Order: sequence, then C-alpha cells, then structure tokens
Amino acid sequence: MDRPTTGGFAKTPGWLDWYDGPSRPRLRLPDGAVDAHCHVFGPGERFPYAPERKYTPCDASKEQLFALRDHLGFARNVIVQATCHGADNRALVDACLASDGRARGVATVRRDVADAELERLHAAGIRGVRFNFVKRLVDFTPKDELLEIARRIAPLGWHVVVYFEAPDLPELWDFFTALPTTVVVDHMGRPDVTQPVDGPQFGLFVRLLREHPNVWTKVSCPERLSVSGPPALPGRCAAERPPYADVIPFARRLVEDFPDRVLWGTDWPHPNLKDHMPDDGLLVDWLAHIVPDETHLRRLLVDNPMRLYWPDESKGA
Repeated sequence: MDRPTTGGFAKTPGWLDWYDGPSRPRLRLPDGAVDAHCHVFGPGERFPYAPERKYTPCDASKEQLFALRDHLGFARNVIVQATCHGADNRALVDACLASDGRARGVATVRRDVADAELERLHAAGIRGVRFNFVKRLVDFTPKDELLEIARRIAPLGWHVVVYFEAPDLPELWDFFTALPTTVVVDHMGRPDVTQPVDGPQFGLFVRLLREHPNVWTKVSCPERLSVSGPPALPGRCAAERPPYADVIPFARRLVEDFPDRVLWGTDWPHPNLKDHMPDDGLLVDWLAHIVPDETHLRRLLVDNPMRLYWPDESKGA
C-alpha cells in the first residue's frame, strides 16, 4: 500500500512506508506497558514539514499511532519529535493532547524558546528535549547552545534524549557527562554489531552508563542496527532463528547490567529505513530474546518509563 504525503509535499524517492497489517504479538505484555519511542508525521496538510528537513516521509497520524498502540497491547506512548518537523512541535503537542494522558512527548527546541513556551509544552505533556548528532539527519547545533537549553529545561524536571552513532562517542563524552539532567541515549548509541559485545567500542558505551548513573538508554531499533538479520517479517524468522539475532547480545547486556535505566519503543513509523519495513508485532516478540524474565520485562516496559515520564503516577503505584 502506497501511503500518502499530504499538503503538497512529495515523499523522498525510495521512501519505505510503514508495514500494513502488523501481527499481534505472541509475547504477553505486562499491564501498563509503554512504547517509549515512536513518532507522528504530519499529516502534512495540517502540520507542514519543516523547510530545513532532510527527508519527507509519508504521513503517519496520531490516530494511526494510537490504533497501533492498542493493537500491540501497549497502554501508553512516548512520542519523540521527528527531525522532519524541525523545532515545530505542533504535531507532537496535538498528539499528546489527544491521548487523554496516555502519551508524553520529547520535543525539539531552540535557544530562543520562551519560558512561556516551555511551560505550555510541559502542560501538554512534554517531558524532554532531543539533541540529534547524526549528521545525515540534522545540521550541527553548537554544543554551548544545547547546554544552555539543557540548563533551562532542568528545573522543569525534563531530561535530554541524545541520538548519535558509536564512533562519535569519544568526541561527545565530555558534553554528555556535563549535562545537568537525566540523559537518555537512543538505540544503544548505534553500536557496530559486527564488533564483539565485549569489545572496546561497546565497552566505552557500557562504561558511560556504569560511571554516570544519570545516563539511561533505549534498547530499541534492532532493525536499524542488524547486519545479518533475519528481518522481522512473517516467514522470515522463527523461534530457532529470531529476528536481528546479531543485536540480541548487545541489548541483553544492557538490560541485565542496567535494569533500572533501560527503555524500549517500536520507533514506529520507522523513518529512513532502506532495506525493509518490519512487522511491529514481530518487533515486540523480539523482546523475549533480550529480557531474562518477567521482572526485567516489567522494568523495561512499565516501571522505568513510568518513573521517567509519569513520575506522579509511578509514586502512587
């Protein structure tokens, strides 16, 4: 099915649309499970894509996201601002407000954001800002500007989400460790999974978490990290050959070593994938291979995201 991009926008050539008709997960999710990393795109006719964007997706509305949430068995979402919307957070805010308290957001803001705007975002359910260091997706923002933003959002109790690729961690180490908030690293810092899980590259990332207890990570997006697969598609994977097997040791290491500082999300609608578009139900089933037991699964999907995004409800549990 060719999904539209409305508002007079044209999809990036070769764009892969999100998978139609995902399976229902076989893994039973704990009550209150949170999909802690997903996006909304547009629709472009209502929420135009940013002029400075480096890709144009198909539309992926809040209604479609919430339908997927219910289909997969999640109770809540954490919606992360997509780079195709720049610092225009209207689509994100609209989705959070429409969720009846079942969604929180991570926004993109610039240095000149007014205090009143931060308060408005907070009231809408925003609880963090994202700093993207993946050069193919965004233009460089000076670190002093990002540090100023982090200092301004800290009194709100927000955190910083950082997205980078593993070879850039040494250069970014001093900046990350200077941030005055909780820091959540997207997708395990994008390790090279052809290298050993106990090798120097991933070892540096593990050291970051071990030495800095304010650093968390998402053990998400195996479909982005895998080299050998198999892909999470019907008929392409089985119990004896799970999807993205080469990513499992990396995610499992983090779940076992840092059980109280890991999150997971679908990354729906999976922007900028080049090889295949995964079945989100099979992605959920992948979790069975990275968690050792139900206690770890509950921490990953319920306790940790609730503590970070719904702390008042978490305390009352």
